Amino acid sequence: MTRLSGRQPPERERVLRPACRLCPACKAPMRIRYENHRSLVTLTGSIRLRLKIRWCETLGCARYHKPYRPEVEGALALPQHEFGLDIIALVGALRQREHRSVPEIHAVLTTRGVAIAERSVTNLLDRYDELLATRLLERRPLQRLLARQGRVILALDGVQPDVGHEVLWVIRDCLSGIIVLARSLLSGRAQDLAGLLREAVAAVGVPVAGVISDGQTSIRQAVAQVLPGVPHQLCQFHFLREAAHPIFEADRHAKKELKKQVRGIRGIVRAVEEREDPEAAIVQGYCAAVRSAITDDGRAPLSASGLKLKRRLETVAGLWPDVAYAYRFVHAVAHWLGNPHEESAAMVRRRVNGVLGAMQRQRNKAGTLAEAFDHFQKVTRSDRPGLFHTYAVPDLPRTNNDLEQLFGSQRYHERRATGRKTAAPGAVLRGPVRLLAATATRVQAPTARDLGVANREHWRSLRQRLERGRRARTLRTRFRHDPAAYLAALEQQACQLTLPS
Repeated sequence: MTRLSGRQPPERERVLRPACRLCPACKAPMRIRYENHRSLVTLTGSIRLRLKIRWCETLGCARYHKPYRPEVEGALALPQHEFGLDIIALVGALRQREHRSVPEIHAVLTTRGVAIAERSVTNLLDRYDELLATRLLERRPLQRLLARQGRVILALDGVQPDVGHEVLWVIRDCLSGIIVLARSLLSGRAQDLAGLLREAVAAVGVPVAGVISDGQTSIRQAVAQVLPGVPHQLCQFHFLREAAHPIFEADRHAKKELKKQVRGIRGIVRAVEEREDPEAAIVQGYCAAVRSAITDDGRAPLSASGLKLKRRLETVAGLWPDVAYAYRFVHAVAHWLGNPHEESAAMVRRRVNGVLGAMQRQRNKAGTLAEAFDHFQKVTRSDRPGLFHTYAVPDLPRTNNDLEQLFGSQRYHERRATGRKTAAPGAVLRGPVRLLAATATRVQAPTARDLGVANREHWRSLRQRLERGRRARTLRTRFRHDPAAYLAALEQQACQLTLPS
């Protein structure tokens, strides 16, 4: 809720003077011509700032009569903000490290004597994310850090919580774990991704030794356009999941048919749940085992839950021979891609080609899954050029799962703080700054001084870009709520533009 009374006058006063006496443009002396006043709320109480303002009086200077404010002011608060950076730093740490909700953060600040509304806490959280992201994306500190390792291996992936809306694209260095770039785009076209890659390559300032991503066509085209000749490793996990998808679905169908044969477990449990004799305990134990086996679902592409259930229940079904036969080849490809003997890329390619050749020769033995074999071969032909770079380039990952786990970790921490089961719209709208800030804060919480050194011009530019995305989402929401009124307002605006002035 909002405050119902005015803020108490500050009990302390602090005078700030600019340390620089010479004009940054012409190097002429600057005089203090006037002073400004502002009140600031900090963790130690309210304070009144008297700001001595200098300006250059040299005619023809680029900064003629432009105010030069005290440098210390930027380390205490943001322009036109009443809360200090120490409060913003505390709010961010409570949110990202301790997973406090907005009402809980408001209660903590109130306990510490800070008069603030809950809505203001939300605004300060946004400022925290923006300032920290601006600090982390500064090119000079990033390039100094990456220069020590001499090269980067870029991982590229996108997340889209809301179908049909923006996609949050993230470019991350696999060697250091640093997020190089995060940006929300309306689509994943090759031209848009190529622009992101160019910006990321310019930001790192060191050679790109390799790229890891899934097999999306637009990503392949963008990498080939921006980084020709750089090894582009395709995620082997995504390859196997796509190639073995028909076989995995056949396993799920067979499991559904098998589960029909073991119905009636609940009735048996209800019949003996009131009994305490040894025979009832044995029956309950068997029923628990069957129910556990039924509910034990597998995960694509290698964990076939149906085959696991068949082995546990030792039941014969006509659908299983084809599934079991097909999974022999899937597991064989996964085994050789794992490179257990640490062989060269050429040798791993040869071994995988041998398994694929066997699949082609034994296609007729697959029965109902013969077309699944064809699908596996088709996907392999498409991804084959990018599956084996990992064995030739040191430290180039086999999969892009680390970046996907980063997305999952962020969703987990967001749920802990908000209680929302699904991702909020802000996960993409403010994802470029929220993901960076949350990841960095969990490693080490920044201080007010760390936030104060963020470049103000870069911060304003970042805020404008985020605001454009917010306005676009707001327009779509207004149209869904009342399409007729929305279109009528647009028509009225169009008519006003056509009227003579």
